[in-house]
Amino acid sequence: MCNLYKMSKSQDEVARFFDAIAQDMSVAPGGNAPEEIYPGYPGMVLAEGSLQQMVWGFPLQRKGAKGQPLKPKPVNNARKDKLKSPFWRSSFENRRCLIPVSAFAEAEGAKGAKTRTWFSPKDAPLFAIAGFWRDTSEWDRAYTMVMTDANDTVRSVHDRMPVIIAESDWQTWLTAEPSDAWDLCQPFAGQMLVDRSDTPWAGRR
Repeated sequence: MCNLYKMSKSQDEVARFFDAIAQDMSVAPGGNAPEEIYPGYPGMVLAEGSLQQMVWGFPLQRKGAKGQPLKPKPVNNARKDKLKSPFWRSSFENRRCLIPVSAFAEAEGAKGAKTRTWFSPKDAPLFAIAGFWRDTSEWDRAYTMVMTDANDTVRSVHDRMPVIIAESDWQTWLTAEPSDAWDLCQPFAGQMLVDRSDTPWAGRR
């Protein structure tokens, strides 16, 4: 599952990227999002016709061994085959969004020595990943990515990958019936770039 992605473009560049389908490109206040985004971090999404800053991951309430409340865990990936579950269904059907991404990472290598391997569509310095969002009492608005089976490129590292939405399908993902959005949740069919880094997976968060 994708637990790290990079968004290295400026707000203006993201605004131009989504210009064809967005009405308001001024990001709501909330501070600057980091370039490398982990679960629980803020990131930009296109939702309700505008760029918004939300937290990556829906809060999952947890309790300790003695029943004490623990800090919520951000659930940042929604598998395609689980979209009709109670945890995801309402958001998938009613509040879909697009997540601007420069590259997403998976952990690769031996246990205890895993490094970051980055993936992105070829010739696409910025692309859109399928997501949806909801209001939360813990973090205000939060979003999650949609995951599907990996294509041949990603499968050598992980069996799943984020759903990449082509520009021609942006409007369908955002506004069409859930069944039509569901049909877009397919492995990416184009060529992909693979960047195998020496950066440890368990780096600073």
